[in-house]
Amino acid sequence: MITHFIFDNNLPVEIATIDTGRLFPETYKVYNETIKKYQKRIKIYFPDNEAVESMVTEKGPYSFYYSKENRLECCRIRKVEPLGRALKDKKVWISGIRADQSDERSQLDWIEYDEAKEVYKFYPLFNWSYEEVRNFIKNNNIPYNTLHDRGFVSIGCEPCTRAVKPGDDFRSGRWWWETGGLKECGLHTK
Repeated sequence: MITHFIFDNNLPVEIATIDTGRLFPETYKVYNETIKKYQKRIKIYFPDNEAVESMVTEKGPYSFYYSKENRLECCRIRKVEPLGRALKDKKVWISGIRADQSDERSQLDWIEYDEAKEVYKFYPLFNWSYEEVRNFIKNNNIPYNTLHDRGFVSIGCEPCTRAVKPGDDFRSGRWWWETGGLKECGLHTK
């Protein structure tokens, strides 16, 4: 949706995405459909191949199931480090975080300064509900991830994401094998 606003209005804003190497096929499809619809480039960032190779060689391809520390290591290598490169020399990071996604996220503000990343974080959809977002996407024929139609309200890597039942916490489908605690990968933590 944010990409739609930027591309549809020809705003001079770089759109970037992170390919963790563990994305769902549906995520690649929406990425491709977005490029096709708007005829604009999206800058892609991959994790450092040597770091991924070392982690998987040492611990195996599913080490994240064995401990929260292993899961956070995987997220750091596959998501946080590439985001750091994407934000290098940037002043603002526009993100789709919404207040209704979790108790932790509801405590944020629609704009804040991230001292660690030295960037302002702007959440233009912060006060939008999930239904408002879905309706806007439908009414404007915006490419979206069809996993949403199957109960995935928060989509990340496969197999770290699964569908949730209506009324369940938005983040309960992420790292579903972990009990309690903060359900974040490190991209949006202070």
